[in-house]
Amino acid sequence: MNAFARILQPAALRKALPLAGLALLSACGSTPQPPDWQLEARNAMERSVAAYLEGNNRVEMAELLRARSQLGRTGRADLLATAELLHCATRVASLVFEPCTAFEALRPDALPAQRAYADYLQGRVPPQDIALLPPLQRAAATGDASAVVAAAEPLSQLVAAGVMLQAGTATPAVIAHATETASAQGWRRPLLAWLGVQAQRTEQAGNPEEATRLRRRIALTLGSPPRTPDAGAAAP
Repeated sequence: MNAFARILQPAALRKALPLAGLALLSACGSTPQPPDWQLEARNAMERSVAAYLEGNNRVEMAELLRARSQLGRTGRADLLATAELLHCATRVASLVFEPCTAFEALRPDALPAQRAYADYLQGRVPPQDIALLPPLQRAAATGDASAVVAAAEPLSQLVAAGVMLQAGTATPAVIAHATETASAQGWRRPLLAWLGVQAQRTEQAGNPEEATRLRRRIALTLGSPPRTPDAGAAAP
């Protein structure tokens, strides 16, 4: 995935994570060849995130444990914190709003930008810490829907949209764009979550036909074939 075409490098950590928000990964083709733990951690996190977004919990957790093991070899809480934030960001992208428990255990030794990002994912970033967030996430924190809709990186866009939904500032355009972003990536888990939001809001707006169409799309995403009329019953 483009968002993970980088590897762990401490110097980059002080800027921002690649797709969730705090820098952790840097160019894979750099010289000299990076240590094995960096490559193993990066690849494991790529697989973990991909598995979660596709709906495969078993693979996601196995790869996350592998990444944690590799990062733990460094004895650096900030590196582990970045991986945990990325793990939690995938939940927000899929509209699963829960405490980022593993990060909280690392919070005392995390970087200020990491602590701000963790608060942001929970929808409680202090105003004075918004400047520590990456540009797109700053936009989401301040309710800038146009910037979120225009975002180019898929997972960052879904995270920003999820934070806005949690804060009650997500516009119909943000929700629709998040749905189509998840669809274009083939990310079943967030797609189902965003389709569910669309269907619920459409029903509340009094548009049963559109809600029914969205429910059909949910069924297709789940792998249920569309129902067709009984040919025999339709015959005169």
